[in-house]
Amino acid sequence: MNNYLLPLEKQFRQHADETKAAGARAYMLNQFDYYGIPMTERRTLCKDFIKTNPLSSITEVEKMVKHAWQLPQREWQYFAIELLAYYKKQWRVSTIKIIGYCITDKSWWDTVDAIADAWAAEYFKLFPPQIITVTAKWNASENIWLQRCSLLFQKKYKHSTNSKLLAEYIRHLSSSNEFFIRKGIGWILREYAKTNPGWVRKFVESNDLSPLSRREALKHFK
Repeated sequence: MNNYLLPLEKQFRQHADETKAAGARAYMLNQFDYYGIPMTERRTLCKDFIKTNPLSSITEVEKMVKHAWQLPQREWQYFAIELLAYYKKQWRVSTIKIIGYCITDKSWWDTVDAIADAWAAEYFKLFPPQIITVTAKWNASENIWLQRCSLLFQKKYKHSTNSKLLAEYIRHLSSSNEFFIRKGIGWILREYAKTNPGWVRKFVESNDLSPLSRREALKHFK
């Protein structure tokens, strides 16, 4: 355990609940260990720790994110997501390396979707020229979690959504049999429908999407 994280580890252990941990492990198909700290309580602990234990540089932040990512309890990955997001103003173009690492390591929907929102979406707002360079590689990769992020990073972009890029990425993945890709396609379309319902309806009607994707995309339509 890194010395920087020792005080937070002590707090995590003090707030641990084995009954809740067992439930969390089962919910995540026994892929990860847990302290069993409820989300609201855990976020408060992390937020207070980050504010009262500042790091001197983005290099140190990224180093600590990677260290936390390698720890067994899932709460450490959640902490890492909050830590890097807190230092957003210090991000560099090269920060995409740690983002890619965390998407593809210990991957599951909980961390990947949080990264899409808290990291990827914000990174591409800070560095717009990186959008095509990075997300095209993600979309064309064979890693379903990178593929999912290539769709979901625009989930909260609303009127700033690049619909042409979104359509291209969805079409490329529309034949995937992966549940998380089909669900992701439907989810991003459902969210964009709140901003541009006409575009979404037309897109769904004119493209060959899986029943799951179509159903998710059209949830808000009567």
